[in-house]
Amino acid sequence: MTPTATLTCIRLNPGHPAVRRDLADRVQLHKTLMRLAPGTPSPHPRRDAGLLFRLDTDHDQPTLLVQTTQPPNLTGLPAHYGTLLAARDLTPVLHTLTAGQHVRYRITAAPVRHLPGAPCGRRPDGRLLRHRGTPSALHGHDAALWWQRRAGQSGLALTDISLTPRTFERSPHTPHQPGLHHQLIQFDGHARITDPRLLAQSICRGIGRAQSYGAGLLSLAPA
Repeated sequence: MTPTATLTCIRLNPGHPAVRRDLADRVQLHKTLMRLAPGTPSPHPRRDAGLLFRLDTDHDQPTLLVQTTQPPNLTGLPAHYGTLLAARDLTPVLHTLTAGQHVRYRITAAPVRHLPGAPCGRRPDGRLLRHRGTPSALHGHDAALWWQRRAGQSGLALTDISLTPRTFERSPHTPHQPGLHHQLIQFDGHARITDPRLLAQSICRGIGRAQSYGAGLLSLAPA
């Protein structure tokens, strides 16, 4: 069964105090956007709401792309927080993805590699078992290889890749939380769809780490 998703585009009002606060702190931005998806209490509210977002700053005014499983509750945002540019049901698009189709893509992601952890035993064949290691951020060629691998696992064969580093804004007043320092990279380029079902699932589920803070939302357009 093909999953469902709604994509909402909001042009932010940079003069609004809540917008200025959120643009300076990804943690606060995440808290604000969670107000778009109220629901029953859950141990994993963001994941259960299917909430993914990306902050695009290509234009004079910053724009938020917000993806949710159900149409968002826009009244949850502060008054005059931004202007709604579009709200689109992605479900028909997910149904029409076809193998061999050529597309343009964009995703902001947090590529990492886990360093080897401490030994914790041995397998029956004698190979050493290790704890999961500390994640280490990837850059440049290593980041491109990471995205090429993850794209292949998500139903896309990449034709080309361009990388743009993006800042992970965090207020100095935010209490320290282990693992909250992320390196974000925006990947753009062209690709060919290899597995439409897997790709639809990846679009709805998100790709990679730091999805609460603006990573993992994959956007496609006809090539």
